[in-house]
Amino acid sequence: MKLVSLVGARSQFIKEAVVHRELKKYTDITEVLVHSGQHYDFNMSDVFFETLEIKKPDYYLNVGSGLHGEMTGKIMIEFEKVVLKEKPDMILVYGDTNTTLAGAIVGAKLKIPVAHVEAGIRQEPKDMPEEINRY
Repeated sequence: MKLVSLVGARSQFIKEAVVHRELKKYTDITEVLVHSGQHYDFNMSDVFFETLEIKKPDYYLNVGSGLHGEMTGKIMIEFEKVVLKEKPDMILVYGDTNTTLAGAIVGAKLKIPVAHVEAGIRQEPKDMPEEINRY
């Protein structure tokens, strides 16, 4: 089974570290790791890969900052290319960020099952991007 994991924000890196350690126990699962680049500086990204010993991403989408629709759209465009190339059996997304939303939409449009790990705590104000993405 081939699984594509999509991460892009610090909370997702932490969850990915735990999931990846578990996935390594199964020889019949291949994980392809994709980093959207939603969080991209050392303190928001690289430090987690180093500290938590997360494998280097197989793909880095280099999305960076922007308006929410722009960011989500860029992730969708670039992630779809990866998914079409890799042809995974499943897509794994984490949390409720723009990266998560983009990955879930790509999976749905390409009719690839999407697994979702944890949607996070509910927070105020309700117009925060993560709260909007939960709708």
